[in-house]
Amino acid sequence: MATYVVGDIQGCYEELMLLLQQIEFSENDQLWIAGDLVNRGPHSLETLRFIKSLGPRATCVLGNHDLHLLAVYFGATHHKRSDTLTPILQAPDKHELLSWLRKQKLMVYDRDQKVAMVHAGIPPCWSIQKAQKRAKEVEKVLNSTLAGEFFNHMYGNQPDIWSSHHQGWNRLRLITNYLTRMRFCTPEGKLDFSAKGDLASQPQNHKPWFQFPRKDPNEQDIRILFGHWAALEGEAKAENVFALDTGCVWGGELTALRLDDLQLFHTPAITPRLQPL
Repeated sequence: MATYVVGDIQGCYEELMLLLQQIEFSENDQLWIAGDLVNRGPHSLETLRFIKSLGPRATCVLGNHDLHLLAVYFGATHHKRSDTLTPILQAPDKHELLSWLRKQKLMVYDRDQKVAMVHAGIPPCWSIQKAQKRAKEVEKVLNSTLAGEFFNHMYGNQPDIWSSHHQGWNRLRLITNYLTRMRFCTPEGKLDFSAKGDLASQPQNHKPWFQFPRKDPNEQDIRILFGHWAALEGEAKAENVFALDTGCVWGGELTALRLDDLQLFHTPAITPRLQPL
């Protein structure tokens, strides 16, 4: 049995099937997905149905595009021009699919394997254990009657730095932004959303979140798996940090990491569909 971790799929279902064929994915294997299952690619509905069909063999974290889909479903926001979510929202099984999606986690931590998976990252001001605890705060609300109200307050860039004094929707918004949108920040965890490019585009006094020392030195050997940042092209250049979004939806590749031996597998995009924003 092997565990494979796949970066942002974003509706690139055909490439996902080719990648699973390449790695000879079997009924005994596990598939982890680092968020952004849907949107911008052409086959988000098929992707969502397939991953849900894997049952306990699939382990997912929510990405910003997955949360955006849920926000549209709950009526908290409208489609963006670049969205490709209509087939899901018009599907006869949409309620079942989106009920499943909102039950997925924002962070997965396997203590035995010493592996943590998030969509965007873990801010340097949190230990991994703190990150997991705070992820659960959002997950609890997502699976409650307050989910619709959460999506009404989810969008926004403020507050942009962590404080234990943050409460209510501000606290939940910041936790969500750290785990699903973060790229550059300060050592204290102050976020900057203006830059989305490669490492050379970092704003003044900010670095990629993974270039700061871990909050807890005892967590140095824990591997962190993340997606979200296609401009890195799979190169985080930090020990025990693995960037898995290689921009398939932009015409790059879909990437899988085998946890057992850290071997990487790639399937190129079938056709370049989008140009980076």
